[in-house]
Amino acid sequence: MDSDIRKKIDLHGVACPVNFVKTKVALASLAAGDLLEVILDEGEAMLNVPRSVKEEGHQVVKVESLGEMFRVVIRKG
Repeated sequence: MDSDIRKKIDLHGVACPVNFVKTKVALASLAAGDLLEVILDEGEAMLNVPRSVKEEGHQVVKVESLGEMFRVVIRKG
């Protein structure tokens, strides 16, 4: 799956709701079915961004802990 990732963004240290806005912009540049990798901080970002992208019709396909950060792979809906 990692080789299928079309775009990667590192949002470590980016505050809410800016991290969701940047995720949404990145998804807008992809075609339906493409994968986006997002690095998020634990806490509010990790709670809000995956929930918000699901509400917009996208799919969270993988969540991986990186210590105090998380790697989230999203499939564009």
